[in-house]
Amino acid sequence: MQAEMAEQPERLAALVARADEIAAQVPRPAAGTAIVARGSSDHAGVYGRYLIELASGRPAGLAAPSLHTLYRAQVDYSGWLAVAVSQSGHTPEIVTTLERMQAAGAAGLAITNDGASPLAGAADATVALGVGEERAVPATKTVTATLAAFALVAAALGPAPFGADDLARLPGWVRGVLDDPAPAERVADALVGASRLLTVGRGLMFGAALEAALKLKETTMISAEGFSAADLRHGPIAVVEEGFPVLAFDAPGAAHDDMVALVADLRGRGATVRVVGADAGADVPMPADVPEALAPIVAVVRAQQVALALARRRGLDPDRPAGLSKVTAT
Repeated sequence: MQAEMAEQPERLAALVARADEIAAQVPRPAAGTAIVARGSSDHAGVYGRYLIELASGRPAGLAAPSLHTLYRAQVDYSGWLAVAVSQSGHTPEIVTTLERMQAAGAAGLAITNDGASPLAGAADATVALGVGEERAVPATKTVTATLAAFALVAAALGPAPFGADDLARLPGWVRGVLDDPAPAERVADALVGASRLLTVGRGLMFGAALEAALKLKETTMISAEGFSAADLRHGPIAVVEEGFPVLAFDAPGAAHDDMVALVADLRGRGATVRVVGADAGADVPMPADVPEALAPIVAVVRAQQVALALARRRGLDPDRPAGLSKVTAT
């Protein structure tokens, strides 16, 4: 896991260098975009949903694979873009769902690490991540590459809230946080005895919060749950009590003020909140000049660092979590 995390700057640089090639693969125009994925790919899809709708000016959302594989829903996808995401490209449910969506009129785009996988073979077009084999069960480099691929797809569909110069700087921002593991290690020290945890973000950072919760569950056996800041307020915040650990993901931008207010509210309830963000005094700092639309990629790397450090402190093998495998045959 550590070695694959360390590859991320180089892998992201190679992907960003293919921006024009990837843009040419994206079917357009589209009436809207439906994203189908599971696990970490689904969390990348949450990020992609926000970014694609912002850039394209057309609706974007997450499809429910079970509607197609179990309920045989008859849905008209004429004029829509269907983006199917699977790091391995071997998840049967994702392949089947994309096939059914394409048969119903969608233009299909696969995002996968394996350009020769069944998913790539089923899709009208494919963005092959090309980040090399990932052997640790918890996905790291394939997740950040998938997030970056969604950024490139969004930019192909309309004006994205970042520029080519920002994309070029992304590998350096990731390298900077990888070279600074101490803040994540301090958070891991504080969480050694925790049995539960909330992660929270809003808007473009929501997907990062979801991915952070999954990485912590996979590697450390903590019962971690990710929330949107808005959804947390609608009932789940009631579980927060004195000393309850929370990881809050924040970035300068449209959601920043709301996240600052939420952190203050949580601390007022006695929660122990640690902020992953760019503001001065953040527990786990992020580069201040990362645009909000790319900050989730860097934030996910910070979450990986916390998960890896905490797994080690708990005496667990982060590469091979008990009861999990690299490909889930669902």
